[in-house]
Amino acid sequence: MTGRRAAWLVGAVLLAVYASTLAPSATFWDAGEFIAAAHSLGIPHPPGTPLFVIALNAWARLWSALPFAVATNSFSAVCTAAAGALTALVVARSTGAPTAAFAAALTAGAMSTVWQNATETEVYAASLLLSVASIASADMAGRTGERRWVLLAAYLLALAVPVHLSALVAAPVVILLAADRLEGGTDWNAAFTLLGVTVAVAGIGRVSAALIVVGIVFTIGATVARSAQRIEWKTPAAALVLTIVASTALAYLMVRAAQDPAINQGNPRTFSQLAYVVGRKQYAVPGMWPREAPVWLQIGNWFEYADWQFALVLGPTVIPTVARVLATLVFAALGVVGSAWHRRADRRTWRAVGLLFLCGSLGVIAYLNLKAGRSFGWPFIPQDARHEARDRDYFFVLGFWAWGIWAGMGAVALAKRFALPSAVGVAASALPIALNWSVVNRRVEPDASLPRELAATLLDPLPNRAVLFVGGDNDTYPLWYEQQVEGRRPDVTVVTMPLLAAPWYVDELRRRAGLGTGDRFEQPGVEAARIASGARASGRPVAVSLTVLPEDRIQLSRAWTVIGMVAIDHSASPANDSLRHTSSEVITIDTEKVRGAAQRLGAWTSGRSPRPQPDAISDYFSRVLGCPILLLSPRSPAQRVSLDSLCNLR
Repeated sequence: MTGRRAAWLVGAVLLAVYASTLAPSATFWDAGEFIAAAHSLGIPHPPGTPLFVIALNAWARLWSALPFAVATNSFSAVCTAAAGALTALVVARSTGAPTAAFAAALTAGAMSTVWQNATETEVYAASLLLSVASIASADMAGRTGERRWVLLAAYLLALAVPVHLSALVAAPVVILLAADRLEGGTDWNAAFTLLGVTVAVAGIGRVSAALIVVGIVFTIGATVARSAQRIEWKTPAAALVLTIVASTALAYLMVRAAQDPAINQGNPRTFSQLAYVVGRKQYAVPGMWPREAPVWLQIGNWFEYADWQFALVLGPTVIPTVARVLATLVFAALGVVGSAWHRRADRRTWRAVGLLFLCGSLGVIAYLNLKAGRSFGWPFIPQDARHEARDRDYFFVLGFWAWGIWAGMGAVALAKRFALPSAVGVAASALPIALNWSVVNRRVEPDASLPRELAATLLDPLPNRAVLFVGGDNDTYPLWYEQQVEGRRPDVTVVTMPLLAAPWYVDELRRRAGLGTGDRFEQPGVEAARIASGARASGRPVAVSLTVLPEDRIQLSRAWTVIGMVAIDHSASPANDSLRHTSSEVITIDTEKVRGAAQRLGAWTSGRSPRPQPDAISDYFSRVLGCPILLLSPRSPAQRVSLDSLCNLR
């Protein structure tokens, strides 16, 4: 087997695995928003990812025979499979061992975080391909000394701005490989050129003039880095031009914002608002100091995520199990064996994979300065300590990719050491596919259609032209997907209450739906009350999802009628039951409509329940969708607690 054949083969195998487990529709978290943005050529949440949105739209048009969500999900699958193929090609070319290269890419592609990114519409699959492609280009630059490969690597690094800055995690590896010449010596011109591009790109992504200037200085410095006793200025100059060319994709944000597409987060129609979006000013992005959590806890959090990568079927929860930890240790040991074999075979790419592992783990921990993960640290830190909104294992994907490379190599090397056929090592490298499949498979019901069912349950019972208040991303993005892509209930205006803290969003509601009064921006609670008041004044029904907390709901109205998973604002309604809150909020239950919702949801569930998995979001919303059934049941003390904590009704 040649290196190219190994690359094509592993790419095909990974693509088949991802296609077999591909989400059939939108998933939770950001996927629904990305699909809706691609469909409308809109602008998703900061930093806007313009090139990703354009690529998704073009890809979906190319595969127009497929449902739109399936097409955009398949884009992630193809990106990740291509990253595996490029990885196999680089490893085979450097080590002369195509079988080990095949196994390396196979194990890397089977990491659970990599796999899950590959089966939904998420930017991290495209970012992974961008990282691996830039590494492959840098490898060719170091092997051949040809300037075209340096320029390609520089351009790919610059594309991190319109795709996603997470691709820059690979930048130190790109610099190392391009500078480390195969025949010996260091190409300082290539090193300074790529270092300058990296710093400048980081400056553009963070909207930092200081970083941009430093990057330009480094790049200019490359012109005096002597190569073969002569001054080389063409490559650094061309690299700066390519950086500018790559950054022009940001102009898409201003062009589309001026047309006010359906998804227009941040509304970057002016230069100041463009900087707001690209620089992610909407979020409180922490610096590297002070630490958001103790360093030991941040490192421990990484170990939690690392334990999810190889064998989730042996413990599909956030709680470690003996069997899963043992499997993790086995593949960690294979990684050590593979690293030793790789070092003997080719120290140049061994250093590169080692640096990728360090940058993708300790580097990310240091730079991102994350709070404790959503599922981590509860026994060790105060109950009121801050946690991330979700587990952020996807930020460490390049570190897991690097360890997967070494684990795959180790499986083949160990087979050879014991005089076993290479096929045994390849089979061992493929074990994570079997040990993760049932947990990461997105085609299994009810998980596969749960986001769409949630959206239908929220939208379908509403009166015409209703204004629906919801509590966060995971009940907003499925609604956006259903409205923009599937055409379900476009007459309903969705108001995401956490976004009311952003002036651009309040302005959007006033501009598009005529909701809210006054020109002055107020606190989110005041804005919510204004919007509800404006809706009532224009004769539009006001509704609220049961996922909205009582303290937020009461800002909208004190009289609600529950009709399923939503409550309608009115002071009087036919009811068979009522619950009075200590806050003077009166909630009545429209028994007939709640019973209809309960029957429909019961038929949809048909005794099925979401599979256990580390991300508990499907389990949460599955239980939330049980609220109509719970509302009809005789209320024991335990059920009253459930109404309070799950359905936000006492």
